Amino acid sequence: MDAHYHKVMNAREKITDTKPRLYFAYSGVLDRQAFEQWKVEHSYQFFDLPKARIAEAKNLDLIFDFPSRWWGGRVAGLLDREGSSVFGCLFEIPAENWPVVQHKEGAVTGMSIERSVHLLVDGQEIEATAFTTSPNRASTEGPISNRYVEALVRGAELSGLPAHYVKQLKGKAV
Repeated sequence: MDAHYHKVMNAREKITDTKPRLYFAYSGVLDRQAFEQWKVEHSYQFFDLPKARIAEAKNLDLIFDFPSRWWGGRVAGLLDREGSSVFGCLFEIPAENWPVVQHKEGAVTGMSIERSVHLLVDGQEIEATAFTTSPNRASTEGPISNRYVEALVRGAELSGLPAHYVKQLKGKAV
């Protein structure tokens, strides 16, 4: 358990809007091994991601703009880029668990911010929330984390993301 656990649990208790949140995950969250390790380290064993649907966020790209000590290099956020796509998974998160997702994605620590994304899911356009690097924490100094890229690839493969996208991710390793 870390210092943010009690903050998250208090936020869960104060939820008044019980409407589920649509969450687009494209990063290390999709790597089941890393996600399970994070849950144990932060005492969130009660939390599981629900069944996912593959989603494509059009006109977005990955930008490795957050230097992470834990990952040992830069990790990915989102960049608006016409003609590009980021693949990931769409989850419907019960409202009381949104603070846990915010913690996992780094919003609780100011590492990331929420942003709206437009997705293509099963032929339908859907708006959801994703997390990207907080502008005041963004930096492209230093190397991209190969360990993080390996987690991205592992998560993409396990999630059934398109093979051409997995190949793109593999090309990010240095």
